[in-house]
Amino acid sequence: MTLKRTNSKNTDFIKLVKQLDAYLKITDEDEHDFYNQFNNIDVLKEVVVIYAETEINSAQVNIPVGCGAFKKFNDIAVEIKRMYVVPEKREQGFAQKIVSELETWAKELGYKKCVLETGKRQVEAVKFYKKCGYSIISNYGQYIGIENSICFEKEI
Repeated sequence: MTLKRTNSKNTDFIKLVKQLDAYLKITDEDEHDFYNQFNNIDVLKEVVVIYAETEINSAQVNIPVGCGAFKKFNDIAVEIKRMYVVPEKREQGFAQKIVSELETWAKELGYKKCVLETGKRQVEAVKFYKKCGYSIISNYGQYIGIENSICFEKEI
């Protein structure tokens, strides 16, 4: 497993986000367009892509299997965005490594907290963020009053 700090112009990140969007279009159902308007990757300057070593034609190659990013939320917090791990690599520690790297990077930049939003229908994501030490908070910003949204926060 290899982590790479990059930005939203990274082609592996762009491909993974397309897969994420296809997944969310199904799980978010009618609300997908609402959420999608807040997921423009052009504003993301801090991006992490994780690679898994795989054998292809008797050669070991690194293939992109997950990603995550953050953007400034306020003076003390960042908002984690675009977290995704390909289905066949879930529950193998990739997402944990991504979140940990994003938290470390945010801390290096002087931030004290991470916040994020996910959908209640993303049951695996809700369980994952709780496992990572995130606490449920009141919905913030554009998610106030959105029934499917659940927001989290963690001190870093």
